[in-house]
Amino acid sequence: MTGELQKRIAYSFQDAGLLKLALTHPSVANAKSNQRLEFLGDAILGAVVARIVYDLYPDEKEGELARRHAALVRGETLTQVARDIELGEALQIGTSETQSQGRKNASNLEDALEALIGAIYLDGGMSAAEQFITARWTEMSRKMETPPKDAKTSLQEWAQARGLPVPLYRLAETAGPAHAPEFTIEVTVQGYGTKAAKATSKRLAEQMAATELMEALQHV
Repeated sequence: MTGELQKRIAYSFQDAGLLKLALTHPSVANAKSNQRLEFLGDAILGAVVARIVYDLYPDEKEGELARRHAALVRGETLTQVARDIELGEALQIGTSETQSQGRKNASNLEDALEALIGAIYLDGGMSAAEQFITARWTEMSRKMETPPKDAKTSLQEWAQARGLPVPLYRLAETAGPAHAPEFTIEVTVQGYGTKAAKATSKRLAEQMAATELMEALQHV
């Protein structure tokens, strides 16, 4: 299984243990998980993608670059890349995650992809990590004709244009096991109501809640 994954990503690990660790979900009993590698990979991905957009769009201002960067490193983008390389097929997950279709879970795929990037960095150095990221994120960046605005940015601009305070986000509930939590986030615009959304990460739940409220505000 890992051999096929290495073919798909065009990278062969010198240290097979690093790849195994990157693919080990926290639900696996009595085993080290990929969480530390996830932390490392997140930082590396952010830096490389920042360089990609910096080089591709030399005339854009910081705010425009930041919006491109945010779209390229958000959970949905990582999940799509993970699915493209069929990362879920190689994940090592516990019984509970297997029963709940954990190999297809967006949060698990996002975390594992970041861990994989961290593992490539430790195994082959920054050049190997850059090659992996550049091969997948450069084209995505080129397809963005204009700097995208995420739902949170759009909602904040809507409120500020009307002289209102910035939207208020509140963690309403945390549910599920420690290795697979679900977060319910509420967002409120003063005088215009509240919407809530649930997701496997706070960041995604915030975006989903902002989208819900923006859709409601279109009819105001």
